[in-house]
Amino acid sequence: MVEFFTTTGVGIGLLITGQVLLIVLPLLLALAFLMYADRKIWAAVQLRRGPNVVGVFGLLQSFADLMKYVVKEVVVPAGADKAVFFIAPMVSLVMALIAWAVIPFNDGWVLADINVAILYVFAISSLEVYGVIMGGWASNSKYPFLGSLRSAAQMISYEVSLGLIIIGVIISTGSMNFSSIVNAQRGDLGLLNWYFLPHFPMLILFFISALAETNRPPFDLPEAESELVAGYQVEYSSTPFLLFMIGELVAIVLMCALVSLLFFGGWLSPIPFLPDGFLWMFLKMLFVFFMFAMVKAITPRFRYDQLMRLGWKVFLPFSLFWVVFVSFAAKFDWFWGIYARWTVGG
Repeated sequence: MVEFFTTTGVGIGLLITGQVLLIVLPLLLALAFLMYADRKIWAAVQLRRGPNVVGVFGLLQSFADLMKYVVKEVVVPAGADKAVFFIAPMVSLVMALIAWAVIPFNDGWVLADINVAILYVFAISSLEVYGVIMGGWASNSKYPFLGSLRSAAQMISYEVSLGLIIIGVIISTGSMNFSSIVNAQRGDLGLLNWYFLPHFPMLILFFISALAETNRPPFDLPEAESELVAGYQVEYSSTPFLLFMIGELVAIVLMCALVSLLFFGGWLSPIPFLPDGFLWMFLKMLFVFFMFAMVKAITPRFRYDQLMRLGWKVFLPFSLFWVVFVSFAAKFDWFWGIYARWTVGG
């Protein structure tokens, strides 16, 4: 039986399909409860109840919303390019999902443990921009098109900062493999060995850039009520709109996973005598998502010019300086070698 799944084409295909479903299905199920948590946190900050009717404590509210979108009529604008109109939300969802192929949840728990995992994630995230642009252009309306251009400019601007920030982590580790980055943060001091301490300024910049990259408040300007209504999604309804929304949520959870892997030790235990495992990765992702939700609840929106100025005139120079600083610190073994962990990182 083992040989069938490791030597035959059909067996390998079935094995890979099973592994993909093992990642995608729990992820999509988790999204329903993360959306519920997001709405509950927002409600608690504003001293209101939030979802509390459908199911016990409102736990089934996300599933009710799902059914509402599925059974609604799909409305297509008369002048829209129908082929591109329907391809755009599928591109956004598929690109967001396939990025998870290289994300490890535990030691060895990864679909594709490749040495260029970070490059893979950035390549996929760059392709997500096409779904946004296609959705805005295919609607044949000026407001979705303007919203898609603004969203694309925002995503591209903050991808530059994200890339430079991660370069500092790559220099410290000597590897672009996520498992190697996590193992480089292993040590006798527990959480004091994690990268959030030596790379603390970049943790803050990465978190803010992740908010802008995923169009989360206070950077949801392409789809804010006071700006362009729903941005590139203005003309979408029913299932196509749902696909866009799920793709955005998957990208948000992906950013939570990246923060956990790059700065908080992934599946490593914060206390040396406690065992490592998937549970720590899960708890760290929940913590980062909680911070995402709190920022959404308590922070007012930026103006679009402020958003772009922050990305190009503040984050870009600072992240460039940090790359140079980490390069020198790793090369000359400054600060007791905390920026040079090549022997561990591989």
